[in-house]
Amino acid sequence: MAQITLDNLAHSYLPNPKGEEDFALKQLDHVWGDGEAYALLGASGCGKSTLLNIISGLLVPSRGRILFGDQDVTQQDTVARNIAQVFQFPVVYDTMTVGENLAFPLRNRRMDPGYIAARVQKIAAMIGMEDSLKRKARGLTADAKQKISLGRGMVREDVNAILFDEPLTVIDPHMKWELRTQLKALHNEFGHTMIYVTHDQTEALTFADKVVVMHDGRVVQLGTPEELFDTPEHTFVGYFIGSPGMNLIEAEVKGNVAHCAGHAIPLGGNYKALKGRVQIGIRPEFVTLASGDEGIPVTIKRIEDVGRHQILRAEFAGKPVNAILPEGMAVPADANRLKFMPERVNVYADDWRVTPLHSVATPAREAV
Repeated sequence: MAQITLDNLAHSYLPNPKGEEDFALKQLDHVWGDGEAYALLGASGCGKSTLLNIISGLLVPSRGRILFGDQDVTQQDTVARNIAQVFQFPVVYDTMTVGENLAFPLRNRRMDPGYIAARVQKIAAMIGMEDSLKRKARGLTADAKQKISLGRGMVREDVNAILFDEPLTVIDPHMKWELRTQLKALHNEFGHTMIYVTHDQTEALTFADKVVVMHDGRVVQLGTPEELFDTPEHTFVGYFIGSPGMNLIEAEVKGNVAHCAGHAIPLGGNYKALKGRVQIGIRPEFVTLASGDEGIPVTIKRIEDVGRHQILRAEFAGKPVNAILPEGMAVPADANRLKFMPERVNVYADDWRVTPLHSVATPAREAV
């Protein structure tokens, strides 16, 4: 197992990059803790797989260094880095049995036969293939082959890290949940450093201790699922995490008030004067119906009942705004205002979250 340090790292696929726009992976300086489980999350083309391939040794970065612990491994190949990698599409040996495929990394290292047999049996049970150990891999379904690939990646206990590149793409939805649960259990038991690339926020948030959100070749936030939800450091994080994502509204912020299309929205903190494109962001979970003169005027477009709650779709000043309401809550026919929880409103300047100078004190409740 290893702490992974990305030191002044950047990569371009062009031979002579001239500007930042020529870099698929823009400068990164991060330390990823030994034994932690990370998810690399972002849309297609954001740089996730490029970063994973640099960590694994399949790609040498244009700039910077990769350290495993105190050792510089930038020029080392995958074997020298002592890692296991599971790819998006299954890589198995069709002429071997399921058991032989799982045992292959251990036999290559001349492990004790008794240990190999026990380890293969344990991993086979974890991926639900203990009854198929003597079956040839040829002719198995794509999801069965991917389970073998996952198992082979996890069979070794002595690796520095296990890297997963969208490993559940071809797995059916129910099995995805089971395998994610098993991967988490494996991590808790053996403490491998794990990095899991995905564009699926559910996979990322349920698997990882910390999620690394990437956008346009940058890491825009590294944090726990709770931190990504409560305080997105970039508007992309707010938009990408959550269903629906964060509401973003153009604003002019003065002190503890945001002025949006002629309406004042109270904030949970005081802010300095801001330059650039200023927006406020709030999760639909913290938007509620208002009455009288409270909140902002909206036009309600529709209400979607998704079982556990309702999603209210509305417009404010010609832009969409969403609210999540309790299941079964009645929405009056004349409802036309929404209000925001001030302490849950984030402020952004040029897409990056601004920290308030200080919080606005909440009046104490009167004694009953």
